[in-house]
Amino acid sequence: MKIQAALLLEPNGRFVIEALDLQEPQAGEVLVKLAATGVCHSDWHVATGTTKHPLPCVAGHEGAGVVVAVGRGVTRVKEGDHVVLSWTPDCGECHYCQQGRPNLCETFTSPIWNGVMLDGTPRLSWNGQPVYHYCGTACFAQYTVVPQQSCVPVRRDVPLKVASLVGCAVATGVGAVLYTADVRPAQSVAVYGAGGIGLNIIQAAKLAGAHPIIAVDRTDAKLKIARQFGATHGALPDDALETIRSLTSGRGAEHVFEAVGRPSVQEVALEAVAAGGTLTLVGLAPMNTSTNLSGAAIVRQEKTVRGSYYGTVNPRRDFPMFLDWYAEGRLALDALVTREYRLEQINEAYSAMLTGEVGRGVIIFDD
Repeated sequence: MKIQAALLLEPNGRFVIEALDLQEPQAGEVLVKLAATGVCHSDWHVATGTTKHPLPCVAGHEGAGVVVAVGRGVTRVKEGDHVVLSWTPDCGECHYCQQGRPNLCETFTSPIWNGVMLDGTPRLSWNGQPVYHYCGTACFAQYTVVPQQSCVPVRRDVPLKVASLVGCAVATGVGAVLYTADVRPAQSVAVYGAGGIGLNIIQAAKLAGAHPIIAVDRTDAKLKIARQFGATHGALPDDALETIRSLTSGRGAEHVFEAVGRPSVQEVALEAVAAGGTLTLVGLAPMNTSTNLSGAAIVRQEKTVRGSYYGTVNPRRDFPMFLDWYAEGRLALDALVTREYRLEQINEAYSAMLTGEVGRGVIIFDD
């Protein structure tokens, strides 16, 4: 079938809208009609080449839509299901899945990073040449074919525009607090970066009963929206360390989250961690970068540094639960969507993101 998609031809930071060919789903695969997909910085890393990925490709990894068709042997979903797409599909059988860590599933690691399905081939093509699927989801398109393991069926009474955000920003931010870091009531939290993921870290910290919750960002607009999501205080970067220590009796925060993905911010964030506290790195740093963290401080002050990949979530368990929490008023997801775009406006959407647009931009597809 012919579809419209945002294609990345080379690492120059520009998407082009093209008509691509999409094959029908093969065994164990699902055809999904996209309703909405979020504008996330991780895709920008692919566009600029700081994340290495086979090109040409269709990026987009934070999407939701409706199942249109299923391939042979599909049992997890059926036609008409509303689904949120997971960019960490899990086989249920490998070492990590058996250890209860499906976000680290080994089976899908290689095909996803190679932009192909489990059989080693993509389902997309352009002028007879293969086009690769970023994160196995390729959400910047009207339709996508994905492994059934990437499809998480969800309740139909939640708008798919909202549900799409669960596929990355919500899962990554909320999971980092509740699962990776295991924040407890009355513990102090500081969050570096109040973008889409940072806002979800903040609202999860509130849900966990943390206090104080200190947001750190470069813009007053983002600090303002951070308070709407539960931040008790805000600070610009130059004032952040002093503010965090003044609010924690000079010790620093028991939990510090870095949601920017920048080594220089990661290094500063470690300074804000109290002795015995934890720094959780959530932001995705460009490949081939390194972070200079003080080994002396980590040892002498018993600081812990942890990575959080996809919030340590179990998508099949957690995506429906997060949307239940949204329906119950426990998670504020509507306010995350601050601007809507059409697919042909994708370059405009990324320009707005890079200039500090608050919240999350979302690409909406035709009905």
